[in-house]
Parts: sequence; C-alpha cells; structure tokens
Amino acid sequence: MTTDLITSRDNPWVKQCRALAQDSSAYRKAGQVWLEGDHLCRALLARGRLPSVVVVTESHPYGVDGWGLPPSVRRVVLADRLMAWISGLESPPQVACLYELPVAEGLEADAPTVVLDRLQDPGNVGSILRSAAAFGFQQVVALKGTAALWSPKVLRAGMGAHFGLHLVESVAVEDLQTLVVPLVATSSHQGTWLHQAELPWPCAWLMGHEGQGVSEALMARAAHRVRIAQPGGEESLNVAAAAAICLHASTVTKTPARL
Repeated sequence: MTTDLITSRDNPWVKQCRALAQDSSAYRKAGQVWLEGDHLCRALLARGRLPSVVVVTESHPYGVDGWGLPPSVRRVVLADRLMAWISGLESPPQVACLYELPVAEGLEADAPTVVLDRLQDPGNVGSILRSAAAFGFQQVVALKGTAALWSPKVLRAGMGAHFGLHLVESVAVEDLQTLVVPLVATSSHQGTWLHQAELPWPCAWLMGHEGQGVSEALMARAAHRVRIAQPGGEESLNVAAAAAICLHASTVTKTPARL
C-alpha cells in the first residue's frame, strides 16, 4: 500500500479534500465524496465497497493496518492541523476516506422506494436514509429542490445508510411515472389513519417539504394517502420522525401491492 505524508496546506489535493468536506455540492463536479470518521469509513467497507484513498492523522494511534485494504487503495498521512483545516468540525476525525461515487443510474421501477419532495434540512434527509435502509427500502429518490444527498451533513446524519441504498437525485415529478409501485403520500390532515391502512408492498412513500408538505402535483399522483394519529394533540410531526413511523409500518405489514 503506497503511503504519502502531506504537511502543506498549499497542496492541491488537500485543497480539493477541504472543498469536498465543506461544500455541500462539490461532490457533483468531483465525482467523489469525503467520508469523515471511523464509523463512516467502516460502514463503506461493511457494504463491500472500497475507498480510493484512506487518510489518517499523524497522531492516530492505530492507523488502518487492520482494515484489510488492498494495495490499490492509496494511503495518506496528514498532519493533525491539516485534518482540522480540511474538516472544519469542532472535533476533527483521525481517519477519513475518499470514495468514488458510482455512475449515476435511473430509477429502479419496482424497488421499495422513498421519494423526498424538496426536503431542506440535511439532518432530516440523512435520518430518512437511515430509516429507509433499516426498514428494507432499497431506493431513495430526491426531487429537485431537495438537499444534496451526498453532502457532508447528510452523510454524517446518514451514518452509512448511503452505501446500502440506490440513490437518485434531481428528479422531476414527471419522472416518477417510471415507478410501477404505488405511491403512498403522507398528510397531516387527510387520508386513512396509518394504523388502520392496508399498506401496499412494495410501494413508494412520498415525504414532503418540512413546512409545505407533499406538493399538490405529487399528491395528485398518489394511490394512497395516510396520516399518523397524534393523540397528544400536536399539529404535525417532524418529517424524519413521520418517515420512520411510516416505513416501519410498511415493514411489519407488507401487504402485496395491487398494481
């Protein structure tokens, strides 16, 4: 395994890593993402995927010698101050990876899917990705206007869920006609109560904007509309919490879809 020691902030590669770590859309041009911390890097390996580069700080006590990485993976050792400069986090990691993104593909027509309609908060988006992966959904589709799926904040919130999902970004509402699974829309004020609904499986759950909910154009395409009972009297749930409840309900029912 080739090892390089880098100590200069003027190094072009270091500057590129900083852009990937701090710019939410830099990955789209670069075709790669910066994964910070031991957990994300190990989550990548657990899914059978390899980084192109693994980065450790000079002060890292163990390094990555026990990770079983092939010689093709470049190893870079960074001065601790450089890792802090790249990361921008209050507690910079001691290990990071660069991961080459897979070639963009279209929608998988029959996959259990979550559709994100203009969600703005990266924490919500990452949390929904975690729920989708946990409850057996295979695909997450982000409509135009949704926070960048591979941005640093979404990656951190997703905690490795990205690597178990088929992710499609910048999709138009009209493109959803490719899906052959029924669309199920969430609503805070109309539709069948979730605990009483016969949920189709597989399906595509529609999760809407934090303030505006699912758009009217998208709602019109839904085969089912459901709402979550809230006996405590709150007006609505956070979209990430609502998604977790709905996706879990799909998992435990799995009624065959009527296509």
